[in-house]
Amino acid sequence: MKQIVVHSEAIAELDEAMAYYERHVEGLGLDLLSEIMKASFKIQQNPQLYPVYKNTEFRICLVERFPYTIFYLEFEESIWMAAMAHQKRRPGYWKKRTLEE
Repeated sequence: MKQIVVHSEAIAELDEAMAYYERHVEGLGLDLLSEIMKASFKIQQNPQLYPVYKNTEFRICLVERFPYTIFYLEFEESIWMAAMAHQKRRPGYWKKRTLEE
């Protein structure tokens, strides 16, 4: 299986979303994390399973139970997750992100 590399801003997005859900219902933030982990594992198992996003090279995986989408690119040796974006907020904001070193 390919290694998953997550953009630092995507990690911050996930942390923020988890905190938001946790403030509203105890345990819901952990439920979001669980669903993100499940989606990440599915991506890792079969990266080409999910559709390409519009006119980009990114693929998208919708997260179960929550209005979030994982945007990712598959490389020869890894999978790069650029964003864990809310489906109704700031569309396309993540497109300018680049690989971090």
